Amino acid sequence: MQSPKTAQPSDRALANAEPITHCQICGSDKRTVKFSEGPFEVVTCDDCGLVYVTPRLVGQALLDIYDEGYWKSKNPKVRGYADYASESALYLKTFRKRMGLVDRWVEPNSRVLDVGCAAGYFLRVMKERGHDVHGVELSEAIAKEAVAALGEERVHIGLLDDAVIAMNYEPASFDLITLWDVIEHVPDPQAVLRKIRELIKPGGRLLLETQNVASRWANLLGKRWHHYKHHEHIYHFTPATITRLLADCGFRAVDIGAAYAGKYVSFAFLAERAGKLGTIPGLLAKPLGLLRNWNLYVNPRDEIIVVAEPV
Repeated sequence: MQSPKTAQPSDRALANAEPITHCQICGSDKRTVKFSEGPFEVVTCDDCGLVYVTPRLVGQALLDIYDEGYWKSKNPKVRGYADYASESALYLKTFRKRMGLVDRWVEPNSRVLDVGCAAGYFLRVMKERGHDVHGVELSEAIAKEAVAALGEERVHIGLLDDAVIAMNYEPASFDLITLWDVIEHVPDPQAVLRKIRELIKPGGRLLLETQNVASRWANLLGKRWHHYKHHEHIYHFTPATITRLLADCGFRAVDIGAAYAGKYVSFAFLAERAGKLGTIPGLLAKPLGLLRNWNLYVNPRDEIIVVAEPV
């Protein structure tokens, strides 16, 4: 694992990054470069429209992204979060607001699995509402927060395939499975979604949140869009490409929208993200960082929440 002080992967890790030659969704090798930044290119598949990053960290180098330094990053514009755990109240507040959507699709007293549960904030809110909650998180650095809050019998630290065995998850045993800001990090999203398909009960739901690279905000900002973090966000979906991916894995998208995809954020977070826009916006927004105890709800509608059902 890297030092918590490391802001991004080492040069050695990047030297071992692998070029991506084919689209993950349709397999095409035809693509158009949107832009280049450092060693990375962000490209669009000419056949299906998937946006992806090449080259890409693989294997242990990719897993090492999510060490302690990811959750308390020295350079969150490039990698991870400034101090994820310190903003727990805001994440809980965000998920409580999202219950306006979640409650439409899940019955009371449901069995819920959050894949990529981080510190377990969504699960804590669902537990408050009487649900039977379970989580999987590969980053031990943040998963310990979820274990402390929910118990080790409810949170598996590792990959989903390992969790199925270790936690004895039976096929068709969950009413709701969620992926909050996860799918864009996963090298083989089909494998994860097909495993989830096995675990969802007939009539159950998948809720998935991801960034929308076709949004007005993404188009306006171009390469300055704050979701372009090339070490970790290896795919950038649109409503069309995520719908196709889900269909390939046995799901039908029944609802796609941005209305509940906003977040409560601190003024310090706004100051940090303004730095992504350039030196001058960063300097102008810097005083906001002094208002760490202030927050507001922000929804630029550049993320989408997808509700899908197994078919």
